[in-house]
Amino acid sequence: MEKAEIQKEIARIEKAQQVKIWYAVESGSRAWGFPSKDSDYDVRFIYTHPQEWYLSVFDQRDVIEYPINDLLDINGWDLRKALQLLQKSNPSLIEWLHSPIVYKASNTLEVEMRELVAQHISLKHLVYHYLSMAKGNFREYLQKENVKMKKYFYVLRPILACMSIEKYQKNPPILFQDLLTENDIPALVLQEIQVLLDKKLASEELDLAPKNGVLNHFIEEKIAHYEQYAASVAQNEKIEIKELDSLFRKYIAE
Repeated sequence: MEKAEIQKEIARIEKAQQVKIWYAVESGSRAWGFPSKDSDYDVRFIYTHPQEWYLSVFDQRDVIEYPINDLLDINGWDLRKALQLLQKSNPSLIEWLHSPIVYKASNTLEVEMRELVAQHISLKHLVYHYLSMAKGNFREYLQKENVKMKKYFYVLRPILACMSIEKYQKNPPILFQDLLTENDIPALVLQEIQVLLDKKLASEELDLAPKNGVLNHFIEEKIAHYEQYAASVAQNEKIEIKELDSLFRKYIAE
């Protein structure tokens, strides 16, 4: 699917929903750098309605979603919802804001949101999020003799994200290759990851591979470590509501 096709769909949604899409990016395996040959496109966006839309007695729907097809999964959050989640250091939103694949940018809204992330990010919340993701996928998918290759990366990526947070005390890179490069990973483990990554990039989405003892041992050690580490991470102060209100009012007025 060409970038121009996705941008055309974004424009169609703006017109159909009568909204302004400020920022649209790729999320998921394509943004992380390990898509399969048949991976779909996971497009996420932040939008606003005209100002009058918000002047309602009742709360209204704050997401736009479309049915997923074989090629495209596209949905977005209203700016009010996005800012509420920003205050909570929502990991998905933080990843959107740092995605390497951008389909539409305002070069103002997302920049201001990134600045708030840099000042107020809750590393504790991120560590718990990535640890939970690693534990859940490891327990659910990597215990059989033959496992889906992609599931290793849904465990390894959050583990490496925790390693990055511990080492650099900031939100981790989005690209899997950057996580591999910046972290101190044992040579044998790194070799096994690279072999599996090469196979993953050449495979179909549901292809299987034998369970990897080296990787499973590495994962188990890191999960045990980050279960201890997470409790020790300091909690940052939340973004003040007046900062979020100011940003919200600025963009719904445009």
